[in-house]
Amino acid sequence: MSKKILHMVSPTAYASPFDVNMAYDAGFDAVMAYGHVDDAAAVSAITQDIIFSRSVKDARNMGLFIGGKDVVLALDMMEASQKAMVPPFEISVFPDPAGSFTTAAAMVACSEKILKDEFKCDFSNLAVSIYGGKGIVGGVAAVLCAQAGARVTIIGYDGKESVAEKAALYKERFGVEVTPADGSTDDKNTALLTDADVIFCAAPVGTQVLSKEQMKHAQSMKIAADANAVPPAGIEGVDINDNKKPLLNGFALGPLSFGDIKIKTQRAMLQEMSQSETARCLNFDAAARTARAIVGV
Repeated sequence: MSKKILHMVSPTAYASPFDVNMAYDAGFDAVMAYGHVDDAAAVSAITQDIIFSRSVKDARNMGLFIGGKDVVLALDMMEASQKAMVPPFEISVFPDPAGSFTTAAAMVACSEKILKDEFKCDFSNLAVSIYGGKGIVGGVAAVLCAQAGARVTIIGYDGKESVAEKAALYKERFGVEVTPADGSTDDKNTALLTDADVIFCAAPVGTQVLSKEQMKHAQSMKIAADANAVPPAGIEGVDINDNKKPLLNGFALGPLSFGDIKIKTQRAMLQEMSQSETARCLNFDAAARTARAIVGV
């Protein structure tokens, strides 16, 4: 049997060592990484080099992983790779820029599990406030929650303009309605907590966005999830290992709790790439389905 080979491309200088390690742990025999791959033409050329190097029956033992730090670019590169394939010469493609697809999927799925078990509901018509919503993890989480029926607000620490641009992009690209909000001061951030059912913090690492005093205003909160594993916590009072810890009238999720689900999700998707008899396209929708299956929602 031919070796299982995963080719990794990234617009950044190098592919993520995290993703390389995950690929080996998922069962690939070899991982080849390429940096500075940042346009559709390059991805198309690499894809055709991959697909024509082996017989059709061995194509299932190859895959393309797309990294980087830009969600839209990663999806554009995925589409370019798909268009470059010449059936029946096809391979599986999996974009997960900076782990954002699998991290957001895990955070959303773990939250859905709590909503189901503790509040007998789902995201339908819940108010979700996302701090760091213009970043890649917050942005994907916003799209997933909006697709699940939530009323999503993304909050910009530097004002409303930048998150308004993201909201317009999410509507154009994914067909979801997301509301931008100004979080440039503590008072504005606090005001956005009052009616929030779910609070996600996906701000830059090492940045505290919400203090314990501010969180006292979140009396309607069912879930507070913080993606920041680097001290200080993005939400003061949410610790790194919190896994459904009681907080106010709801529960806290720390980054390691859904981080475990993120790792299981990424590994499962990489294994699907290497084991599938047919070419697979594994975007953030697939990440959401996988994470939900793992947590049981």
